[in-house]
Amino acid sequence: MKRFLTAFLFITFPMSISFLQAQSDGWTKTNPKSAGLSEARLTEMEKLIESGEFKKITSVLIARKGQLVFEKYWGGTGVSDLQDTRSATKSVTSILTGIAIDQKKLGGVSETVFKFFPEKKPVQNPDPRKEKITIEDLLTMSSLLECNDWNTFSRGNEERMYLIEDWLQFTLDLPVKGFAPWEDKPADLPYGRAFSYCTAGVFTLGCVLSKATGMTIEDFAKQNLFGPLGIAEVSWQFSPLNQAQTGGGLRLRSRDLLKLGQLYLNGGTWNGRTIVRASWIDQSTKPHASIDEGVEYGYLWWLKTFDPGDPKTHAYYMSGNGGNKIAVFPALDMVVVITSNNYNTRGMHEQTDRILTDFILPAAQ
Repeated sequence: MKRFLTAFLFITFPMSISFLQAQSDGWTKTNPKSAGLSEARLTEMEKLIESGEFKKITSVLIARKGQLVFEKYWGGTGVSDLQDTRSATKSVTSILTGIAIDQKKLGGVSETVFKFFPEKKPVQNPDPRKEKITIEDLLTMSSLLECNDWNTFSRGNEERMYLIEDWLQFTLDLPVKGFAPWEDKPADLPYGRAFSYCTAGVFTLGCVLSKATGMTIEDFAKQNLFGPLGIAEVSWQFSPLNQAQTGGGLRLRSRDLLKLGQLYLNGGTWNGRTIVRASWIDQSTKPHASIDEGVEYGYLWWLKTFDPGDPKTHAYYMSGNGGNKIAVFPALDMVVVITSNNYNTRGMHEQTDRILTDFILPAAQ
């Protein structure tokens, strides 16, 4: 009789199976009101997304006080779908770097990069200054390499990297950048670093991690980060030489992206287990480089106070093309995931910021 009933439930109620699977991933779900969120604000946000006022939003999730309090999907996606959050992957690489340092696989952020690749000496642009580039330089996007994804003329622009087979060699061969007379030099900038957005550098950092740990990135991440968090569905992108692209393109479920933010809000623990040390979280989410007015950069984490008049709206966050954001607001005990496939469009990040500043943050006050 029990066997018959189980079969009946599987055939008759397939949607309930998906629901049960979704609820078994470590999240406890409750309603926004019980977590002190204004449901009216969130309902207004939903209506604007559904009307197309906010374009190509695929999910919004909110965790507060450690519980999942809001979860909505659009654009044909659902709880089990993997979201391509593009460069949000870079922050995952930062987490993995911290874990490798905790495990003594890396000596620290002052270790130099080129020593990990003695078999790949620069073929082009040899320069002894490149030998001094450190892991911290890659974590803060402030190395001496001429690499700027925000400048189409840059020798190190990521679009040029994708045209060749060996992405690591591409990075090692980059020239040392110069500073025009009208540009500020590192010594004249806050924190003594000149920020330059460089995906190739973060890919190279992934290669360092693989060398240091003796494992592929995907295996190291599965064993030390995703596995302990109960994250089972992961999709990496790879270079032509089958190296995981640690600079972008990692696909995860929205709930699992939320876990990464909650892990940091929890001080590096999940279900009582320490996955990454709190000292690494403190170090990687404090400013090490200045980007522009109001935005700073940690170790592959963005830092911003969304309402300059309210310090409670200060966040560190993962960010990717399309307006994707995984934002942690420590003072509000809140993590927000906004995923979007609004790629390569003007105003994509401003749209996400508006969802935060006009709806989610006011709902939490």
